[in-house]
Amino acid sequence: MNGAEDERTSGFGTDGARDGDPGFEERMRALLAEDAYTIRPSPVPYTEIRRRGVSERRRRAAVTGAVLMSLVALPVGAYALAGGDGGRGARTAAVEPSDGMSRTTPAPSSAKASGPNHPVSEGQLLDGITFAEAAAGLETCLTAEGAGSSGRGPDLGKAEDYRIILAAKSTGGRATRDGFHVVGVSERLAGLRVVCDIEDGEPSGISTGTRDSDPPDAGPVVPDVNASELFRQPLAAKGDWQLPFRWGVVGTVEPSVTEVSVSYGGATHRAVLDHGWFVASGVLDRQVTAAPHIKGYDDAGDLVYDSDEDTYWPRMLP
Repeated sequence: MNGAEDERTSGFGTDGARDGDPGFEERMRALLAEDAYTIRPSPVPYTEIRRRGVSERRRRAAVTGAVLMSLVALPVGAYALAGGDGGRGARTAAVEPSDGMSRTTPAPSSAKASGPNHPVSEGQLLDGITFAEAAAGLETCLTAEGAGSSGRGPDLGKAEDYRIILAAKSTGGRATRDGFHVVGVSERLAGLRVVCDIEDGEPSGISTGTRDSDPPDAGPVVPDVNASELFRQPLAAKGDWQLPFRWGVVGTVEPSVTEVSVSYGGATHRAVLDHGWFVASGVLDRQVTAAPHIKGYDDAGDLVYDSDEDTYWPRMLP
């Protein structure tokens, strides 16, 4: 105890009351009152607590509002991810690669492969000739023609400029060992077609035709009269055809034509329409004298072309 306490309690003893000290009780009350004030806790700061409480409620209200706004906006994204039916949609996100490969999806290549285009049907590749063989034959033929022309003839282009519309074995008077012919039509020069003859893997001849040679009053179907080697045997074989004979007929058609039929040797064949061209083929087992009879029809089934009425198409073979 300090000196003040010693001084205040100097008269306080077990025998103080018995001594009859008249100031004892008064000093005792004063001491108790002073100590009670010393240990009394400070008043509660109600104003500060209330201010903090109001601030906290405002903060929570702001957070709650933000959460509610997020919950309102969330279903839009959830709808898209769930597939639009409110349920668990199909997983559409791509699986992330785990081997360090690029995550960029490459765009599909639009570059055209080297070589000619395919015909619209496999039925235009006949007698077991594959497209690879036909394409190689066409390319060999065009290369040889380009190298031998020395600028004298038209630029026929490259194999990738063409679409193959017919490939068949050479038979009859044109038959050679391992020989076949390929008909290609240019997709660079409209109306240009070539017939390439291949013998033992080597080009043996080529014939060409263009739309420039079409008659001025040509109709919706124009048979290629300059490709007559496809459906007749050489004049030297007149009266003595070599059979069986694989024949073919090609020509151009307008978009309004939806069907072409070719009758030859007593049989009628429905032609294939391939990007503005018609192609028909068959096999003769007997010699004929009448040329192929060709008819064209529109979408309504109406006859729009008849080769019997075409003054440029022969009715009989020479």
